[in-house]
Amino acid sequence: MMVKPIKRFGQNFLQDKNIVRKISEVINPQKDETIIEIGPGEGALTEILSGSGAEVIAIEIDKRVIEQLKANYPSIRIINQDFLEIDLTRFNSSDLRIVGNIPYNITSPIIFKLIENHKLIRDAVFMVQYEVAKRMTAKKGSKDYGILSVLLSYFAETEFCFKVSPNVFYPRPKVFSAVVKINFKKNLDESLNKTFIQIVKAAFGNRRKTLKNSLSNSIFAQLNFSGCGVDLSLRAEQLDLSDFIKLAEFAREKYSDHLN
Repeated sequence: MMVKPIKRFGQNFLQDKNIVRKISEVINPQKDETIIEIGPGEGALTEILSGSGAEVIAIEIDKRVIEQLKANYPSIRIINQDFLEIDLTRFNSSDLRIVGNIPYNITSPIIFKLIENHKLIRDAVFMVQYEVAKRMTAKKGSKDYGILSVLLSYFAETEFCFKVSPNVFYPRPKVFSAVVKINFKKNLDESLNKTFIQIVKAAFGNRRKTLKNSLSNSIFAQLNFSGCGVDLSLRAEQLDLSDFIKLAEFAREKYSDHLN
């Protein structure tokens, strides 16, 4: 039975078996892994995941497809909820794998949720809008380089896998998509994470302004960054990851009392 996609859920069902196979090769699901699939829809990818021997947890907001998923893939666990509202600690694992063709309108909130829960997650493989994939994997100096690329480069190794035509979906979206893989790092200085995120958001707060101006218009306004080891006349898009880490370490040392 073909389910009519609902616009408010951002549904675009993947129809092309060849693309499904390519995505599953990137995921490479293995026996006994715990894989969370966000928005399985009619189960194009679920079929391969459920046959892999992995424990598959499908999180689906659309009640209409749940009976069909249960009938077709009896071995999977289905949770009828919004992924953004789920507490990932409930799965009692620090090695979760998260996959899905995720709705364009909630891609950034999903990625921020994964960053917040990075200690619980091994990796994620997502189909996202092509423009978002470029922002996720952008390097210093490009127009796509921003908060998303810097935070992902700090918390993970992110790989652009391949571009996907609109023709493989129903309904056909107006934009290209891409598959991206995010491997989360395990050796982070956890005491720096909060300050790092705040520094990156502050630095890109006024994208066209120098770092000095951006930081002075942020929660760090009281802090004099001279002596931090980073050229404050640069703009945020001209800094690499090590520069943002230097700024965050400086802020943590000088300013932590104000941030808690």
